[in-house]
Amino acid sequence: MTQTQSRPGTKPARESADRAKVRALLETHGRTYADQAGIKLRDTPSPLYRLLVLSLLLSARIRADTAVAAARALSDAGMTDAKRMADATWQQRVDALGVGHYRRYDERTATQLGDGAELLLREYKGDIRRMREQGRIKEGLREVPGIGPTGVDIFLREAQEVWPETGPYIDGKARQGAERLGLPTSSSRLAGLVAERDRARFAAALVRAALDKKVVEDVRAAV
Repeated sequence: MTQTQSRPGTKPARESADRAKVRALLETHGRTYADQAGIKLRDTPSPLYRLLVLSLLLSARIRADTAVAAARALSDAGMTDAKRMADATWQQRVDALGVGHYRRYDERTATQLGDGAELLLREYKGDIRRMREQGRIKEGLREVPGIGPTGVDIFLREAQEVWPETGPYIDGKARQGAERLGLPTSSSRLAGLVAERDRARFAAALVRAALDKKVVEDVRAAV
């Protein structure tokens, strides 16, 4: 063994192995859920609102791909901001959710989307950025019907891409994925394995590892 090589089991060797896993994870599954839903995330009202809708849909006990498809369908139907969502009829929201095959919770979710849009218009003029300006992002999100702790986690996990001060945001579900991959489960240690610009897609990829064993298999096959 040369001086530049690390003995197996030593800290440098473990860090090298962890970084190899992270590279493989990002290469194979490093895509945010917002990107999958066709949301070009920017610090502007419409993309942030669409992310909020996606977070609500993803937080239900339904397949992630179905939630993503429903978010796309709502956007395709023109419900891309709080005003357009509020102006849509309850049936139009139900129909759009049905296009995305989001049928198990469609009626309740259609109501929540309408009520949430009206709240955002009333309290924040339809602009989620006002929560940030007021320094009450989590509290503001929790006021939105259908957004519980899981929804807050999803939103902030993805929003750290454009709101870097909210990161590193690696929630419990992401840490479950890290454990399945044999990575550290400390949020700070995980954040240290990637550049700041990659934190959102890294967190999303970790969540995918928690939800789908194939993600873990793909990473193991690549390293």
